[in-house]
Amino acid sequence: KDRQSIRSFSSKPLPVQTLADRLWAAFGVNRADSGKRTAPSTRNWQEMEVYVVLEEGAYRYDAKASVLKAVVKGDLRKLTGVQDFVGAAPLNLVYVADTSVMKDMPPDEQTLYAGADAGLISQNVYLFCASEGLGTVVRGSIDRAALSQALNLPQPSRVILAQTVGYPGE
Repeated sequence: KDRQSIRSFSSKPLPVQTLADRLWAAFGVNRADSGKRTAPSTRNWQEMEVYVVLEEGAYRYDAKASVLKAVVKGDLRKLTGVQDFVGAAPLNLVYVADTSVMKDMPPDEQTLYAGADAGLISQNVYLFCASEGLGTVVRGSIDRAALSQALNLPQPSRVILAQTVGYPGE
């Protein structure tokens, strides 16, 4: 009942363990023997990558090793959306699809399935945030070209959605 979207965030940083728990809940490996994840994936392509954008830099979540891998130094939070709150919130997650693994699928269907898979991941984040007293909102209003370039995304990777997370603002 506490799951909701908010658009006002405190700039208070999130504890590292909370970040780790959220990433695992989002799209972590929950069955080590098969490598399957906490969110389903069309045809088990596991095409989605979760990027973590913090004030100090951007990171890619390596779910198999359960670690963050540095991608870019510097504050890219404002590039994760067009809304004012994205630049001040402590965390923005960016869901990126590596469409090269989506074999034998036309581009319009790649976008459809990647969007569905990103939605499943974002819902895991919503439920985690509701359970921890945190706020979140998933967003599609993004300058995808600018964010892709800033994150140095390899081709044919594609930004699908972004999700702001933090303590609710006043």
